Amino acid sequence: MFKKKNLAMLIFSILSLLVLAACGGNGSSSGETQESGGEEGDYDPITITFSHNQPVDSPEHEGALKFKEVVEEETDGKVTVELYPALQLGSLREQVEGTQIGEIDITMQPSAVVSPFVDDIKAVDLPYLFPTETEKMYQVLDSEVGDELLGTLEQGGFKGLGFWPGGYKLFTTNGVEIHQPSDFDGVTMRTMESPILLAQYEEWGGNPIPVPYAELYNALQQGVVDGQENPLQTIFLNNYHEVQDTIIESHHGLMAYVLLTNQSWFEGLPASVQETIIAAEEAGRTTAREALADTEDEYRQNIIDSGVNYYELTDEEIAAFREASLPIHEEHYNTPEQQELLQKIYDKIEEVNNQ
Repeated sequence: MFKKKNLAMLIFSILSLLVLAACGGNGSSSGETQESGGEEGDYDPITITFSHNQPVDSPEHEGALKFKEVVEEETDGKVTVELYPALQLGSLREQVEGTQIGEIDITMQPSAVVSPFVDDIKAVDLPYLFPTETEKMYQVLDSEVGDELLGTLEQGGFKGLGFWPGGYKLFTTNGVEIHQPSDFDGVTMRTMESPILLAQYEEWGGNPIPVPYAELYNALQQGVVDGQENPLQTIFLNNYHEVQDTIIESHHGLMAYVLLTNQSWFEGLPASVQETIIAAEEAGRTTAREALADTEDEYRQNIIDSGVNYYELTDEEIAAFREASLPIHEEHYNTPEQQELLQKIYDKIEEVNNQ
């Protein structure tokens, strides 16, 4: 009897050790991080891969350079950042996929490219949702409701760090002037592969066609599509105005870039490194926004000087587009949770508009 009792206790002890090892085998429990070795700053050197799709002379890349500078300076070089701009690590979707599975640590991608992975983030791409004044738009994205939008990315295994600037999108076309939704009748428009953007042009009467970013210039040049949407800097830096004869400043939507990481990777970092990344993201985001503000007028003037037909929608035309876009908000951001979040966005927009 004594031997059986001792044997039972031995088995219990072994099982208990196995359970403890399973719960704490990685050195931290879920949602917690700790410094390697227990000392602040005591961790092995870390290399961060940071990818995006914009060229090296873009405001986004300038912000990425600032992010790299802050991280490396604040960690005394123990953390280094390797930047991969201009689609070096694959297409936009491939970069998001790479981040989701942990092959890329940080990526900066349009919210529309992220939305197939996390449906709730597509609120950012709803047409005619945000104020047309840049600073008011930033106030909304940087507010608590913007943080709530970033928080939805955890559904896809990401951690959202912030909204980086791309600017308001414009319509560009060949041989077609757009002043009202019905003008899109029969017009093929390139979009990113996003349900919201496809629904947007379908609601307005157009024919949306997804075309990869890397293939867009040729698609415009060869007439595969009649037009496309992108912000000023993307149009200018990619020379889309060379193969489009009409540019319409419409303020119909944002090209909002989301800086996001693999969530498990981020949560496994030392706490001090996490804090440094968060601080570097804010510095990089601010730098990118300032760089965009400094260059947009130049981009616009260069496009106008190229001889294209360039005009801005009137307040009345924008109001007509906004009214025609409301059904998209209701039909395509339609779960109870999404409707609740959308109402918070509406409320925040009303608040900043009334300041």
